[in-house]
Amino acid sequence: MSKIGLFVGSTTGKTEDVADTIQKEFGGKSVVTIHNIADTEDSEFEEYQYIIIGCPTWDIGELQSDWEGYFPQLDDIDFSGKKVAYFGTGDQIGYNDNFQDAMGILEEKITERGGTTVGYWSTEGYDFNESKALRDGKFVGLALDEDNQSNLTDKRIKAWVGQLKTEFGV
Repeated sequence: MSKIGLFVGSTTGKTEDVADTIQKEFGGKSVVTIHNIADTEDSEFEEYQYIIIGCPTWDIGELQSDWEGYFPQLDDIDFSGKKVAYFGTGDQIGYNDNFQDAMGILEEKITERGGTTVGYWSTEGYDFNESKALRDGKFVGLALDEDNQSNLTDKRIKAWVGQLKTEFGV
């Protein structure tokens, strides 16, 4: 079994592509197993001490549809003792008043259920007004903008995964 479970929802494929890149950067399937949240059973979260959550912000500050459908089930999961990292895709120009809100919504719920957030990410280099994903001036996870800053994605993933390897201790 891999050490890290990555749970992702994706509508257009961008967030799923990011999940694949994160898996490769960690060293492949032997380290990170990707789970599509639409097909996930609650018990699958129990298999991992280290979890990565990936969700795009959809419409105006909403969860992606698969995550929206799964969201009530998070109330039945105990994340105590688990380190949880987050990444999101969003558009900081077109939706600058709710950039990465989905990541913040999920982080808040999972923290309420006992999860410990790791992988905080600097807001430097982003141009937005508001976000539910901010805690103490940082994003709760890796913020990616494939619409306006796709040229920075690989560099950001590489740096973030390096940070997570330390925080996860893998």
